[in-house]
Amino acid sequence: MPGPIFCEGDVVSLRTLEKDDAEWNHELVNDPRVWQSLGMEAPVSLEETHEWIDSKNDSDAVCFVVTVDETPVGTVNMKAPYEMWGIAELSYKFDPEHWGNGYATDALKTISAYAFETRRLEKLFAECFDTNPASGRALEKAGFSQEGRFKNHGFTAGERVDVLRYGLLATEWFDRE
Repeated sequence: MPGPIFCEGDVVSLRTLEKDDAEWNHELVNDPRVWQSLGMEAPVSLEETHEWIDSKNDSDAVCFVVTVDETPVGTVNMKAPYEMWGIAELSYKFDPEHWGNGYATDALKTISAYAFETRRLEKLFAECFDTNPASGRALEKAGFSQEGRFKNHGFTAGERVDVLRYGLLATEWFDRE
């Protein structure tokens, strides 16, 4: 049974990640177009997917399934905030069949609103490979700015790649148009 809707964006809804999402998430994370963008090098078993969901539900991380008209299209997560500094890292992945529709941007805006308006965090950040410009564009459209480039920091698809770091401050969020 799908989890309840927790937040709603302009186009997407964010609902809780549940054990019933394991098979869908297992297929998503093992899609070569997805796992390469995540820097994974080995397949993930269904059992490991169940363990991952259990670990997320037992932590201070916030994990959502991104849905459009109740259809899962991706996930967006906020790692447990570093409370002393008021910062948290976001991560996300989307079904390639739904790329290019603005769902990542809307999900990033929606989780940012939650982080800044409800959790009162000071800063969010996320990273992506420079070989994944669509991910960087989604972050920029959601209000994030590129803060740095870690040269040859990642390894995916058999090559060393730069990792780009993006950040968004609460003041920037509240001052947006």
